[in-house]
Amino acid sequence: ATYEFSGNGSVGAGKLEITEASPSSRVAMNLNMIKPMEANNRVEFTLEPQGDSTKVTWAMSGESSYIGKIVCLFFNMDAMVGGDFEAGLASLKAVAER
Repeated sequence: ATYEFSGNGSVGAGKLEITEASPSSRVAMNLNMIKPMEANNRVEFTLEPQGDSTKVTWAMSGESSYIGKIVCLFFNMDAMVGGDFEAGLASLKAVAER
């Protein structure tokens, strides 16, 4: 499955494609950003049963271009996207617990 998006200045534009799905354990995706700057990242959700609940881990990794490495010197990427990851996981939890 593929999802293309074009958002505001905060979101940018790109394409998200599911590349692997293992029921009840893992979903892997390619995230290809076009704007505000090009980037190709791997996104993974892993699910680990823990008693009567499930631990969900959301990770993103990828190569950094020269300009991306310079940006990382001045901006903490975990701080920039960490809040979005936490909000997304909280939303997932709320939906799953309904």
